[in-house]
Amino acid sequence: MSSMGVQLRIRGKVQGVGFRPFVWQLANQLHLCGDVCNDAEGVLVRLTGDAVAFTELLLQRCPPLARIDEVESQPFSWPILPGEFIIRHSAGGAMATQIVPDAATCPACLAEMRDPRERRYRYPFINCTHCGPRFTIIRAMPYDRPDTAMAAFPLCAPCESEYRNPADRRFHAQPVACPDCGPELEWRAGESHLRRDAALAAAVEMLKQGGIVAIKGLGGFHLACDALNDQAIARLRERKQRPTKPLAVMLVHPDGLPPAIVQRLQSPAAPIVLTPKRVLPALPPGIAPGLETIGVMLASNPLQHLLMDDVARPLVMTSGNLSGKPPALDNAQALDELRDIADGFLLHNREILQRMDDSVVDAEGAMMRRARGYVPDTLALPAGFTDIPPMLCLGAEMKNTFCLVRGEQAVLSQHFGDLSDDGVESQWRGALSVIQQMYDFNPQRIVTDAHPGYRSAQWANELALPKETVLHHHAHAASSLAENGWALDAGDAIALVLDGIGMGEKGKLWGGECLRVNYRECEHLGGLPAVALPGGDLAARQPWRNLLAQCLAFIPDWQARAETRAVQQQQWPLLATAIERGINAPLASSCGRLFDAVACALNIAPERQSYEGEAACKLEALAAQCPGIHHPVTLPVENNTLVMPLFWQQWLDWQAQPCERAWAFHDALAKGLAELMRHHARRLSLRTLCFSGGVMHNSVLRARLQYYLADYQLLFPSHLPAGDGAISFGQAVVAAARIHAI
Repeated sequence: MSSMGVQLRIRGKVQGVGFRPFVWQLANQLHLCGDVCNDAEGVLVRLTGDAVAFTELLLQRCPPLARIDEVESQPFSWPILPGEFIIRHSAGGAMATQIVPDAATCPACLAEMRDPRERRYRYPFINCTHCGPRFTIIRAMPYDRPDTAMAAFPLCAPCESEYRNPADRRFHAQPVACPDCGPELEWRAGESHLRRDAALAAAVEMLKQGGIVAIKGLGGFHLACDALNDQAIARLRERKQRPTKPLAVMLVHPDGLPPAIVQRLQSPAAPIVLTPKRVLPALPPGIAPGLETIGVMLASNPLQHLLMDDVARPLVMTSGNLSGKPPALDNAQALDELRDIADGFLLHNREILQRMDDSVVDAEGAMMRRARGYVPDTLALPAGFTDIPPMLCLGAEMKNTFCLVRGEQAVLSQHFGDLSDDGVESQWRGALSVIQQMYDFNPQRIVTDAHPGYRSAQWANELALPKETVLHHHAHAASSLAENGWALDAGDAIALVLDGIGMGEKGKLWGGECLRVNYRECEHLGGLPAVALPGGDLAARQPWRNLLAQCLAFIPDWQARAETRAVQQQQWPLLATAIERGINAPLASSCGRLFDAVACALNIAPERQSYEGEAACKLEALAAQCPGIHHPVTLPVENNTLVMPLFWQQWLDWQAQPCERAWAFHDALAKGLAELMRHHARRLSLRTLCFSGGVMHNSVLRARLQYYLADYQLLFPSHLPAGDGAISFGQAVVAAARIHAI
């Protein structure tokens, strides 16, 4: 005997988030019979009874970490009418479902961990279907325990009971464990070798005494020290060879911070939030020298919560890596590479299968670095993009990510950093292989940056697949358009893309460009004038070189100016001759290098930058101290190019306070660029302006552009980085649009 029912195909973020027990509980509440299972496309539900009411409640009560993108209904014929609702085993097939990012520890698990009556009291690996590691412990999909790092930990009887009980919040929570059957802590320091509670106690004591501790987390290692101890901070900087780059701080609690910042800190993603110093408790100046913001975070996993409970003071939490190398991922690597930095190691025996750095957002919530908590969430392509064949987009050289695109969706990888750094490319290749395997993804085309020297482009040449290139700044602009939902055939927009450097048309080096863009086309309209990059790549590390280039190009009397003393103290004549002869001094319209030059003229730039954008960050921080002051400085536009000689004359002649001059530069630059964009928008009858490039992370410049262009529709990046971390996504939509044009 057969009976008709309904089959519901549910797509979205529906695996590893407690979705099947939620469905089971809902079906039983409505007295429905049938079954539910995970498979490669998502979740499949088969029902008898009122499927309409079931679907309505399904959408209304979706679990906290889940997201339903689509519910597809069709009739289903039961061979034998079921008498109950059950959960079936997972099925395989080609992957279409979404892999879930790691999520911060939920309130229920925190309360349980802090309750002495519970068997998981002070257990540093507590989790449930609403929180804990996901992507960082996955080997393969569907997401089931045998294909995770938890396969090494057979469940004890009580955990097995929870895992099998659909009414329990740990039903099929793959990382479920307890002190009797799960991972455990280990402490290493010299001859000391401790486990479990004693390991944690030793780490806490080391931190209280001013020591540096390497701590194994979910997606890598942190190096931690007391954030209120000047000597500990100085030792960490010296040992890590990180003289001035800002350090992130983990706060004990967010009390007193603005509500919007607290909300971001306490979200399931638990990112680092760049927070103004003025709203934070007093921290030593060595945390973020010369800057007006500090990256702060809250504990996001049980081990961090236990540490903060016991230390009861803020801790520096910086990446556990040697300078120029990626973060350590396993115990042996950490013990070897970090032995001259850390005084002790707080380890555990659960494998990290996927590297995952901390994500970073600014005070307004705009994404700076997209990783833990956000990856590998899928990105829906804008309207009009359909049936895209599988393409692999390899991104940029620095702040690298890669992107898989197929159908109507893209998956953007986590942040990897500079592919030219020792060890980064190896981690990048490994992650690329694993994610393709997880999604059963076999690309039919490879997309790279137009720069032939990028490691990713060279790697692509090893593959026997069709290849295409996308201009760096076209990818920047396209990413901003796509993030903001600009439809495939919505037409043109005026784009402003400001960054350090990228390959432009006909081999030109761009970095400060106004463009007419759509997804298929990129037309150069104007921007900053091209000046020499003295010494090539050295110009990005030594700001005085860029001031010299500006002086030689635009400031005839520069040697009589006090602001150029940083240049005059160098061996500049030989470099000037090289510039004149075009020897290792390519021309580039780089906005990033202009910021370096102005910072050098204000005597706030180091002779050699210890981290990318150091001089520009200090210039932004200085400008933020004097907002809104009146000034005589202009940066007009002639023949679609900003007039730098007039700017330099006015700016150098105006003898104001350094913060006022820093503000005047930002304001004049924004006004000049706005004038250029407005001119072309009027000429082409366009009302939409989009913005991208790493310089757009500068909050002062961004605010002034918004002020001068407030009567237009402005599209800024928010959920994706403005910098190179979103280049691969931009490549994806450009390449996909070209396919639609065929």
